[in-house]
Amino acid sequence: MIKARIAKAIGAFSVPCFLLGLLFFAASLTPSLIPRGPAVQGILGGLVLALGYLIGQIVALIWRAADLPRLKGRAALALTVVVAIPLTAFFVWVLGSSLTWQNDLRLKMGMEPAAALHLVTILLLAFVVFAIAYALGRFVASLFRLIRSWFYRIMPPRRANVLGLLTVVLILFVATRDGIVDRVVTGLDESYEAAQELFQNAPPAPDDPRMTGSAASLIDWGAMGKPGRDFVTLGPTAEDIADFTGRPALEPIRVYVGRANGDTAQERAELALAELIRQGAFEREVLIVASPTGTGWMDPGSHDPVEYMHGGDIATVAAQYSYLQSPLALILETRTGLDQATALQEAVHGYWRTLPRDARPRLYVHGLSLGAWSSMYATNLFRLLNDPIDGAFWAGPPFPSAFWNHVQNQRNPGSPWVLPTIGDGSLVRYASHSADASEADAEWGTMRIAFLQYSSDPIVFYDPSSLWRAPPWMLEPPAEDMSDHFVFLPVVTQFQLALDMALAFGAPPGHGHAYYAQDYIPPWVQVTAPEGWTEADTARLRAHCDNGFKQGCQAGAP
Repeated sequence: MIKARIAKAIGAFSVPCFLLGLLFFAASLTPSLIPRGPAVQGILGGLVLALGYLIGQIVALIWRAADLPRLKGRAALALTVVVAIPLTAFFVWVLGSSLTWQNDLRLKMGMEPAAALHLVTILLLAFVVFAIAYALGRFVASLFRLIRSWFYRIMPPRRANVLGLLTVVLILFVATRDGIVDRVVTGLDESYEAAQELFQNAPPAPDDPRMTGSAASLIDWGAMGKPGRDFVTLGPTAEDIADFTGRPALEPIRVYVGRANGDTAQERAELALAELIRQGAFEREVLIVASPTGTGWMDPGSHDPVEYMHGGDIATVAAQYSYLQSPLALILETRTGLDQATALQEAVHGYWRTLPRDARPRLYVHGLSLGAWSSMYATNLFRLLNDPIDGAFWAGPPFPSAFWNHVQNQRNPGSPWVLPTIGDGSLVRYASHSADASEADAEWGTMRIAFLQYSSDPIVFYDPSSLWRAPPWMLEPPAEDMSDHFVFLPVVTQFQLALDMALAFGAPPGHGHAYYAQDYIPPWVQVTAPEGWTEADTARLRAHCDNGFKQGCQAGAP
């Protein structure tokens, strides 16, 4: 009785479909962009094992629906054994080689090699994940059969099958979108909003009336949130900069508008502009319109160095659009970031262009990660035709960025996808952990645009089409921090890269999505051209960052 119930719950388990899943599992053991530990590898293996099984089931269903011939009895068993033996041997070989492959990638990123494979952890987690996915699949199949049986009473079987399938899809869509997803998004947004330490939890406002958030400021200190308060208070002071340069310095201007400082993107943009004018930002040498990451975080590793370069004669402005981490904001609050960046750029550029050309700052736009995407979107070339900005610097641009994709596809023939050359280099250049954007066939033109992207950054190089074809960079010789053992397999490669995106923020500095000061400095020099700056100054500033100043000039988590 118990065996019968178990058998009914498990259903007709398909060995051929499981073997296809095992092939997917084996492929998932090959390296991708970010090193994986045993727990992560086990979860990935279980997911692709389940996915391979599902694909096999779908193919079998189509095969039966088309009434194609099928092997039965001993012939089917013999074929299964013939396939299973070499496939199992291949799986064991790949499993044994995976530690070597992962350690090779770790060493290229300056990480300690793993001492053991932790085979039991990998296989156990893979089995648990597969079992959960299989159980969910059985539940959905049971739901379909139940709904189809209701339709059988009032319509022909073929129509009942189609309507039953559509009904199940609709139920799952509503349950995930309006139930699970909405609750998760609401919970995350509320938790991150609480983490901003708004209003009553805010520390005392700055005493200096020149600072954003002070009693004289137009921006309420409590509504700014923790990322904004950190940005305006923890940067280098005039004294810090003077100690480094040996020359008198100005106090850098930092303006930040929190999401709670205004109800709409336009309100926040206008408030930012008014605060810039109040603080005299348009009288500085350099003005940067920056877009923060999803949580509103501004990377000190980027903003601190550029203030040292220009002796504090610089102003930076940003406006927050979300409380969510960048990956979540990218998926769930895409429009808000684009709208906020556009409103802020239009407000600042619109006022800037009314000023005399010889009595206004050089204007630049900047963003990291999701901030780079929104900043690029907001940089409307048609708006800039009559009075262009001086340049742009975008770090870690996410793969959906339309402008980045357009530029990438203009690369000169033969230049690598991860570090391309564009034309003669007079307008666009690329930097990475191994390139500083200084080399080009021509001198810089009137406008300077630089991209900083690490070759191992899956936020940049994830490719949705990897579901069925290899990404462009996988067809080229690997960069120095990429594995020599890439293997493309449809579906599996996409899952590997999707998991890489989740792991990218924990990579060592200079790899993955962990951008840090030492690699920001050379592109900032190229784009903003600090007066009298030399290569020796760059080396000195890099060393200063290594020693740590103010916030440490180090990258953090967006």
